[in-house]
Amino acid sequence: MKFLDELADARIREALEQGELDDLPGAGKPLALDDDSMVPEELRTAYRILKNANCLPPELQDQREVESLEALLAGLDDDTAIQRRQRTEAEKRLALLRARLEQRRGRGRGGGLVAVERAYQERLLRRLGGEE
Repeated sequence: MKFLDELADARIREALEQGELDDLPGAGKPLALDDDSMVPEELRTAYRILKNANCLPPELQDQREVESLEALLAGLDDDTAIQRRQRTEAEKRLALLRARLEQRRGRGRGGGLVAVERAYQERLLRRLGGEE
């Protein structure tokens, strides 16, 4: 990631020399920086890029969907056929997500993790390339 840091520094220097950064909002005020002290130095730039691109690791996406489904299930009354069908579909999806999370955490029977990581990598590359 040293290359990216050097490239970013060079671009910032060019912009400063051309006066492109003179009228930025918040000029002269301290920056609100994230605490990345627990992230290894060689990964910090990559983590910042992923965060700025709004990319979450698949495990985090699945965990958020689990929380959303749990909230949905808590709010369903099963009074109507539609709500019963919604509950059934949500429970199926929730079971699938929980199994996937357990597999990723090493408690499942293995197998699909490499494919999931490959799909995540391809999606990430598309997003960083501006295709999404």
